[in-house]
Amino acid sequence: MVDKNDALFREIDEELRREQFAKIWERFGIYIIGLAVLIVALVAGAKIWEAQRLSNGNAAGAEFEAAVALQESNKTEDALKAFEALAAHGPKGYAALASLSQAGAYLKLDKPSEALAVFDKLAGDAATDPLLANFARLQAASLRLGEADFTEMENRLKPLVADNSPWRFTARELLGTAAIKAGKLDEARGLLAPLLADPGLSRGASDRIHLLMSKIATDELAGAPPASAPVATEAAPAAGADAAKDAEKPASAP
Repeated sequence: MVDKNDALFREIDEELRREQFAKIWERFGIYIIGLAVLIVALVAGAKIWEAQRLSNGNAAGAEFEAAVALQESNKTEDALKAFEALAAHGPKGYAALASLSQAGAYLKLDKPSEALAVFDKLAGDAATDPLLANFARLQAASLRLGEADFTEMENRLKPLVADNSPWRFTARELLGTAAIKAGKLDEARGLLAPLLADPGLSRGASDRIHLLMSKIATDELAGAPPASAPVATEAAPAAGADAAKDAEKPASAP
């Protein structure tokens, strides 16, 4: 009897579940199908996008390598055109590298103004990787070192001289050089002297910093007021006047 009751209860329970499922499907079935189609479409779209991204990246890599090969073969004009094209339409990473190489090609062609424009554009682009943007900013500052005043150099290099900046050594060296050029010797010393105690400073950079510190010392000595001549006392002129009067007297006969 118990088994028959259990079977009956199970049958009723299953029937109720079927009815509930039928009602839910009748009410929400179209939405469930739509959601399933959307999930499949999103997954398929993501896979297609990833495949396209990899394809574009591979194509851009091959294009960049071809441009580098042109530059290494001293076909600088052709390389410049290739770098310009990749910088304009390539994926973000390769476009930034192509811009840096484009600026390098301009420098090789002795066109510093064009190179400066490329560096400044790359440094000011918010989409550029911060490391590459700061490298471009450093290169632009180095091109302006001979002509820019200290204020411009400070504005260009200020973001790069922080203790945690990977470009701090070159940035402080450039800014210290600009300070010496502007006659700001104390400021130059404050920028350069701490570098000599930094264990990360390379041997070549250390030699250059020592030369700049010597330049600071030389400029300070050259600008120091000359030592003043000793001031004669009031007694000295009097003694000299008496001696002159005595010299004017005729010598007495023996």
